[in-house]
This record gives sequence, structure tokens and C-alpha cells, in this order.
Amino acid sequence: MAEPIRHNPAITPPGVGAAGAAPARPAQPAGNVVPFDQVLRGTIDQGREVRLSGHAVERLQRRGIDFNDATSQRLNEGVSRAAAKGSRDALVLVDGTAFVVSVANRTVITAVDPGSMKDRVFTNIDSAVIS
Repeated sequence: MAEPIRHNPAITPPGVGAAGAAPARPAQPAGNVVPFDQVLRGTIDQGREVRLSGHAVERLQRRGIDFNDATSQRLNEGVSRAAAKGSRDALVLVDGTAFVVSVANRTVITAVDPGSMKDRVFTNIDSAVIS
């Protein structure tokens, strides 16, 4: 009689040789299941704060625009909403202050306070968000 085939566990791929032993499966999540794309988008956006370009910092200082945590949070929310709609360059209005933002880079290009908006015309944007 021939000897049975023995598998060396050190070199045997998983699932070979252990007849009848099913691999362990993770338990199915209970309750509400969030679609993968929403989880991924949330993870990517999380921690990605809007940055200020050197030009924007100069404009904020020169024009005396108060840029506090509440303004930053509302600006971030506005940029996230613009990104969700596929915007590339957006005008985000926060309490009358206009921020021109590169949405893809999440970078504020410039900031204009209500007193400095002479012409009230903004160019090179594809969307506007009131936040």
C-alpha cells in the first residue's frame, strides 16, 4: 500500500492539505453598513485641513481679516462640499469674506473682505459656495 501524501506546513500554501477545514471568515457587520466609497472619501478628507498660500496669508494680514478656528472649520466644510460636486476652483463665502480656493489642493489662493470687493467680480472659478 502507498503512503499518503504529507504536506510540509512550512511550504504549503493556505487551504492545501487540510481537507474539510474551512478558513475562518470574519463576522458580518451588524446594523447599518456604510458603502466603501463613503468611508474612503471620509478618510481621505479627514485631517486634510485647508491650507493658506503665502499670498492668502499676506492678504489676510493686510486687510485685517480675522481667520479663527470657526472660520477655518466653515471654510473646510465649504471646500468639502465643493469637492463633492467636482469643483476645481471655488469661491467660498464665509460671513461676507470671500476665499478663492484651489479645491484639489485644498489651498486658499486669496481672501477678500467685504470692504475690498469693489467690482464684486471673481474670475477663474467654476463654483461658489456660501458656507
